[in-house]
Amino acid sequence: MSATFEREAKERSEEMKNTLAIAILSICLVPAVQAQIKKGIIAEAEPALGERGTSRVLYWNQDKDVAAGAITVDFGRPAWRKEYEESGRFDLMTKGKVWRLGNNYWTVLDSNLPIKVAGRDVPVGLWYLGLDRSTDGKTWSLAFIDPVKARRGRHDGFTMETVPIEFKVPMTTGQTSGLTEKLTMTLTAAKEDIRKVTLRISWGRVELMAPIQVGLEN
Repeated sequence: MSATFEREAKERSEEMKNTLAIAILSICLVPAVQAQIKKGIIAEAEPALGERGTSRVLYWNQDKDVAAGAITVDFGRPAWRKEYEESGRFDLMTKGKVWRLGNNYWTVLDSNLPIKVAGRDVPVGLWYLGLDRSTDGKTWSLAFIDPVKARRGRHDGFTMETVPIEFKVPMTTGQTSGLTEKLTMTLTAAKEDIRKVTLRISWGRVELMAPIQVGLEN
């Protein structure tokens, strides 16, 4: 009987300790939760917000049966809206501004080969991209953003006006054959010279191109 009583007393003591620990933890967490609410910080699961596209030029060494390099662009695909064509709304959105070029997470250019984009040397590595349009709307440029600086400043593509731009390269305007419903970006290697790649951006009635020269070893 004495042993049973001692065992039950010990179990009650452990339950009281656990209850007290939970109560203390709850009290400690309340200020933290309230602070988050006061700051207005929320979390969004972006994969649920839209789709992404990827285009890649992969170079393969057939003699050695190994990869010889690759250039990849990964981007969100916003849908074109009919109202963009009404009352100059698209011009208002883009003229004199750097557009985020896509939606949700950054549009990313990743290359493990040295490249020249529109004649400008672009070092090997990963770059965030934006799209700059002149104030008069006549010229477009591809804006390159250093991911290290973007991370350091906790920048996001949604607020492009605050993002530091490393450099820009010109893009040429192409002829559109119709309406591109969702943003499309493609990398295409020329058949006559695979070191010559074309980056093409199509969205709505806008089509832009930039030549890429790839430093591919023989």
